[in-house]
Amino acid sequence: MSGHSKWKTIKHQKGAADAKRGQLFTKLTRDIMVAVKQGGGPDPDMNYKLRLAVDKARSNSMPLDNIDRAIKRASGTGDGNENLDEVLYEGYAPGGAAILVQALTSNRNRTASVVRSTFTKAGGALGESGSVAWNFEHKGLIVLELEPDKAEDVALSAIDVGADDVKVDKGYVEVYTAPENLKKVKDALEKQGIASASADLAMIPKTTISLGPKESEQALRLLDLLEELEDSQKVYTNADFPDEVLEKYKTQA
Repeated sequence: MSGHSKWKTIKHQKGAADAKRGQLFTKLTRDIMVAVKQGGGPDPDMNYKLRLAVDKARSNSMPLDNIDRAIKRASGTGDGNENLDEVLYEGYAPGGAAILVQALTSNRNRTASVVRSTFTKAGGALGESGSVAWNFEHKGLIVLELEPDKAEDVALSAIDVGADDVKVDKGYVEVYTAPENLKKVKDALEKQGIASASADLAMIPKTTISLGPKESEQALRLLDLLEELEDSQKVYTNADFPDEVLEKYKTQA
């Protein structure tokens, strides 16, 4: 597994820290609201984008009452309905790696200013629209946590049920699908008793760029700062980080 993939795995493992900072539930609520509005209504059985958002919220121990309130707010039957726009920001990390920031905002000017300032303070640069997005593909991504001796067999099973590609490393299997096939592959694996640690639509880089130790530490700091912004929902990069830097990063809070 590349240093880029290992970074994503570490981010998944460290997700609980976001909940302690009180930020994760806000982001999950917004994911649910956008899924209701754009994915086809308030019924998770009829709206698969909402089903993914609800599953992600439940896997992060978000209370069912919170999930229900978010669905009602978005469908107009609850209090405090909020109009949110999806905005994509593109930029560069120290060392030249590409970064995408998917944001939800009720004030585009405010969010753009904060994102630009964050890039600048951390040694990166906000780019123009289209400057780096061309290097990313919209994919379904399923992450499986398995016993190491089962990973290879499960990877083959994923290909058999329609996955485009798989990556295996030390008990983790990343399954990549076309966006429209994410539900089919996830459901097929679950029927075989293979539960996913996470499943979501993601922006996957077509090519990666290797960074040195100094640039890697700077880029990881920038990525963390961007993910901590109130309006940012998801952050992606094509940076490929050295193992020794990632091991140090893994031990940090």
